[in-house]
Amino acid sequence: MKLFLHNTKGRKLQEFKPLVPGKVGMYACGPTVYHYAHIGNLRSYVNEDFLRRTLDYMGFDVNHVVNITDVGHLTSDADVGEDKMEKGAAREGRTVWEIAEHYTQVFWSDWKKLNLREPRHWPRATQYIAQQIELVQALESRGFTYRTEDGIYFDTAKFPHYGDFAGIKADDLQAGSRINMGDKKSPTDFALWKFSPKDKQRAMEWDSPWGVGFPGWHAECSAMSGALIGTTLDIHCGGTDHIRVHHTNEIAQSECAHDGAEFARFWFHGEFLKVDGSKMSKSSGEFLTLSLLEEKGFLPLDYRWFCATAHYRKFLTFSWENIAQARDAHRAFRRRVQPLIEAFEASRPTAPDIAEDALSKPAQSWQKQFEDAVGNDVNLPKVLGIAHSLLKAEDVSDLEKGRLLLDWDRILGLNLTVVLPDPPKKEASPELAAWIEERLAARLAARDAKDWAGSDAIRQELSEKGVLVRDTPDGQAWSLF
Repeated sequence: MKLFLHNTKGRKLQEFKPLVPGKVGMYACGPTVYHYAHIGNLRSYVNEDFLRRTLDYMGFDVNHVVNITDVGHLTSDADVGEDKMEKGAAREGRTVWEIAEHYTQVFWSDWKKLNLREPRHWPRATQYIAQQIELVQALESRGFTYRTEDGIYFDTAKFPHYGDFAGIKADDLQAGSRINMGDKKSPTDFALWKFSPKDKQRAMEWDSPWGVGFPGWHAECSAMSGALIGTTLDIHCGGTDHIRVHHTNEIAQSECAHDGAEFARFWFHGEFLKVDGSKMSKSSGEFLTLSLLEEKGFLPLDYRWFCATAHYRKFLTFSWENIAQARDAHRAFRRRVQPLIEAFEASRPTAPDIAEDALSKPAQSWQKQFEDAVGNDVNLPKVLGIAHSLLKAEDVSDLEKGRLLLDWDRILGLNLTVVLPDPPKKEASPELAAWIEERLAARLAARDAKDWAGSDAIRQELSEKGVLVRDTPDGQAWSLF
């Protein structure tokens, strides 16, 4: 099996081969633990888990590192604003250390619920202050830094390839228009070490060769990945929102600190989860969490299935109707698959030809389709399509179907051997049922009049009330979710 990944560096599909045969160094940008992770954040980790499972499936020894950002991430990428950890502490009346520990534990709980494989290392930024200071010293000794009133900055003008990764043209950025320049020489320059305010003590601060302060957000990833994987990573993962600033800055500081050595060979970037047409964000103060989905009767594996229905490089749009449809499709798939897996597992002692390596030629063909889909940029939607087609196939026995689907679940990660509880059944009150029927009649009239916008508006109105509408050969059907 070969694996081709869309490499953000170069914007093209490339065959993945690790730097050291058989071993993969994979780093993923983890959470800033000042608040709950929303389901948009979690989509990134689910997609990265599909990649991690693919690498495991192929037999690689994966040194997977996911960092915990517990200091230094300011509310603005322009190196201004509050530290998010201190903002979280002020919001909840706790210490920054309590905030960090609480939200780290919540994040780890979500991680397990989604059946994500554990990384080899969970480094916290506050545990790697010495390594971050050493990184800044290395850059300083090579002439890539300068000092301002509020910190030590990286001079991007001294790294000619700074804008290549994200396609940035520094000359196009106007100082003061979008970025608070302060004493920076260029809008693209970024903080490596920030000084504590002179008039107050920060909750998190450390001594350094330049004075008391704290590391810039970008420094932690370069320092921790270097300490735990090495100078050059095989794969660096993250969201597309990190390309322009965070990952561009990581490349600049890492390669300059290590005399031009390549920082990451492959970049694996996932797209946003959208709600109401926009990227999900914590800035509004209201966002969707995994716990909220559970309160609404959805299981974490329903959300994992939902993530698998869209390619990681495509936007995925969340609505309660969409997640309800995904849940129903997921449960229907499990109901068909689980008896096949159970029969296969029961056959193992008495059917060694099934339990061992032998596959019939038709089954080999299905296996090749699966491997081709996974190998073509981890195409999980195509894998789901192949799995559904396999269930209908007449050229493969039920035992082989069970065997194949159990094997494929090593990448899908749906725990298909586990029987999930049925979704809670909700009954509409007579008043709600009457209102639903009235709105469905209006929707049907709109469709008959070819008023598609009106039809969609009514469907959205029903969805906001927790009503899932299906158009069937027998007419409109509805249920509560």
